[in-house]
Amino acid sequence: MLVAIIATDKPGHLQTRLDNRDAHLAYGKDSGKLVMAGPMLDDDDQMSGSLLVIEVDTMQDAYDFADNDPYAKAGLFEKVRIEKWKKVIG
Repeated sequence: MLVAIIATDKPGHLQTRLDNRDAHLAYGKDSGKLVMAGPMLDDDDQMSGSLLVIEVDTMQDAYDFADNDPYAKAGLFEKVRIEKWKKVIG
């Protein structure tokens, strides 16, 4: 199943994001679960969150993936939403 992970960074934590970006990108690439991903941008075009679409067998797999993301482990996110997602266009 496809699952969307939508995460919002804590305000003022851009440096936390930058410090953990390489580990986050490697985690997604090496997971074998990532379908597509990219940062959310604020009004100044600065990274302020994440949108990931992953393919997993269970919702628990999605929660585990999100919990083990280096960004999450670094305490970057203010909130995280995890939802089943269905591709219709694209």
